[in-house]
Amino acid sequence: MLVRLALAWTDPFGVPHGAGELVDIDAVTLAELEEQGVVMNMTDPTPTWTSPTSDPEADPTWTSPTSDPDNEKDDWTSPTSEPDDDGNA
Repeated sequence: MLVRLALAWTDPFGVPHGAGELVDIDAVTLAELEEQGVVMNMTDPTPTWTSPTSDPEADPTWTSPTSDPDNEKDDWTSPTSEPDDDGNA
């Protein structure tokens, strides 16, 4: 049976598996891992990744470390973008 691990786990053969990894295990091992909370409940919605600076109340747009919050341009400009009226790319 293929399951996703919620926590790191070392199988009976000594092979380490990381959290989030899919592993193929038998029903007995599954029961043991469920009891220990090592296996994710696949019926729950898949959790989304949350960064250390995530704020559910914040603006959902991503801001890079070099973003200028005072910049009036909303779109990202690539090096090959056409210049605007001011001659900026």
